[in-house]
Amino acid sequence: MDIPKGATVAVADGEKLNLFRNTGDEANPKLTATDVEDVANENKGSGARHQSSSANPDSGQIEEDSFAAGTAELLNRKVLGGQIANLIIIASPRTLGELRKHYHQKLSAVLVGEIAKDLTGHSVQEIEKVVSSA
Repeated sequence: MDIPKGATVAVADGEKLNLFRNTGDEANPKLTATDVEDVANENKGSGARHQSSSANPDSGQIEEDSFAAGTAELLNRKVLGGQIANLIIIASPRTLGELRKHYHQKLSAVLVGEIAKDLTGHSVQEIEKVVSSA
């Protein structure tokens, strides 16, 4: 997958969000970490509407879904504010599914690609390699 120059790459799981900007070009991406504001965790995601039982998410899963919803809210706000023109999202499969439920239409329009893989805690070089080979 080509990473447009200046594109934002969001790497998330249910507890952590890292943002990078491609300061290289499409053929030779170079991801540089950017500051991440705190993710609001008040939105309890899709799992919060249910009482906890054996058939419904436990509190840990609800917290992860809430973090994913907060991550989507933060990304939506940045897209709507003109801070993100091209976006690639890399997230664990479950987190990616929860994120998708909260995408704003404008976020979907600037989405260059998604990768369902947990890469939080991996090096920038590993992330660059995974995106380039996707």
